[in-house]
Amino acid sequence: MPNKASWPFWLLIGILILLTPFASELPDGLERVAHDLGFMKQDKTGAIISSPLADYSISGLAKNKLSTALACVVGVVLVFLISCSIAKWRSL
Repeated sequence: MPNKASWPFWLLIGILILLTPFASELPDGLERVAHDLGFMKQDKTGAIISSPLADYSISGLAKNKLSTALACVVGVVLVFLISCSIAKWRSL
């Protein structure tokens, strides 16, 4: 049985699942500036470390709304778990 204090977490997960299909497919601010200033083309090395959640999608899945929603949920859960672990470690 979930803890009563966990309802905000589950509410956030539900909101993410419902709203991520409506996310804009336009580039974010950093990509736009890199494109406008012309240095996005100069990147010849690519990513230093490959990310399993690159471009808000899960590698191995087709890049669609479901992949974006799953990547957002995985990202939020990871940040939540890391934050809880740090808070627990600091309280020792």
